[in-house]
Amino acid sequence: MNGLLLRLSGLLQSWGERGVFHQRDTSAFPTRSALIGMFAAAQGRTRDHALDPYPDLPGTPSHHDLQFTIRIDRPGRLYRDFHTVGGGYPHNQGLHRADGGHRPQNASTLVSQRDYLADAVFTLAVQGPDPLLAHIADTLTHPRFAPYLGRRACLPDEPLLLRDQVEDPVGELLHHVPLSLAHQPRTGTAHVPVTFIWEQPPTQDAHPDRESAGEPVDFASGHRRHLPRPLWRTTETLPADLYAGPAPIHALAAYTLGEPACPP
Repeated sequence: MNGLLLRLSGLLQSWGERGVFHQRDTSAFPTRSALIGMFAAAQGRTRDHALDPYPDLPGTPSHHDLQFTIRIDRPGRLYRDFHTVGGGYPHNQGLHRADGGHRPQNASTLVSQRDYLADAVFTLAVQGPDPLLAHIADTLTHPRFAPYLGRRACLPDEPLLLRDQVEDPVGELLHHVPLSLAHQPRTGTAHVPVTFIWEQPPTQDAHPDRESAGEPVDFASGHRRHLPRPLWRTTETLPADLYAGPAPIHALAAYTLGEPACPP
């Protein structure tokens, strides 16, 4: 399948997988649900219609036709933000209880902790039907609703789309797309280990490494549902000369424009 190449980079990212209410977790990499939600938001779709098929596109494709491969350039650092909600409101104006009443004023503050990934970078291959990929590429370039990296406070620090209409996007991840590593490879190093997350078995006899509740069934408020999906995790050895240097924007711009990369 043809595909798109995306790069998700920002000061903070948060890809919630299980957490609700007081504890909001983050996955170690972007979730399928969040990525599909990002595409739907860029297209201007509401939550109620985010997962609808595309009747105006040939073949009526849907999000089920998409396949993601994630390269973890920089895993980032776990950052936990401490929140309080509801404190300081007068009685009967604060947080509600399950029975419909209000919490007493001396217990009106709700403590919430939210996890983020700081300084993480992920490069993705997105594969699927050509008409759907072209639509996604166009709307990510000219979004109706601004995309964000898991939560609204997590803004990307550069354009998301590296290239579209790529014949072998996974091969590009393995051999050509510049790497944003946390540290420069040692002098004389020919290859560096990089973690990949696959939605399909990378080899014929590979067994899933984990299940993620990342297949969205419904995004509507109050009706959110997800199904489990198997994932495969591998460590691939990539050429060390893919390292993009401490200021990767130059190597990324050259790659996006199809120009020869300058040494980092």
